[in-house]
Amino acid sequence: MPLIFRPVRDNRPVSLKIRIEDSAPPYEQVRAQISEQARSGALPVGYRLPTVRGLAESLGLAVNTVAKAYRALENDGVIETRGRNGTFVAAAGSAAVREASSAAQAYAERVRRLGLTEEEALAAVRDALRAAYGE
Repeated sequence: MPLIFRPVRDNRPVSLKIRIEDSAPPYEQVRAQISEQARSGALPVGYRLPTVRGLAESLGLAVNTVAKAYRALENDGVIETRGRNGTFVAAAGSAAVREASSAAQAYAERVRRLGLTEEEALAAVRDALRAAYGE
């Protein structure tokens, strides 16, 4: 089910597609697609996203499903809600970078306490990233 946002860049619309046969739940599909489009610039910083209710209706999803995706995106620093003014694509992931740095610091401290070498710690991170990104 495609959803067409208002045109951006060269009048090309940006769309979301929910694939029922996909193993990822619908909220994760919405979250991943918006996140990727924001990261790639297809959804530029400051782009106003549809309301939760509007997006849910367009995609044929429950309002709570889209709300869950928006909450996850906001927690990741991809979008920001400005009260009654709407939801917008946030500035290039500064919150996400800060959170990733904090997680990396906590990981470094933990593996050092566990007695792992730097090489072992990096190998564990590489394995985790491969698993997370499907490589």
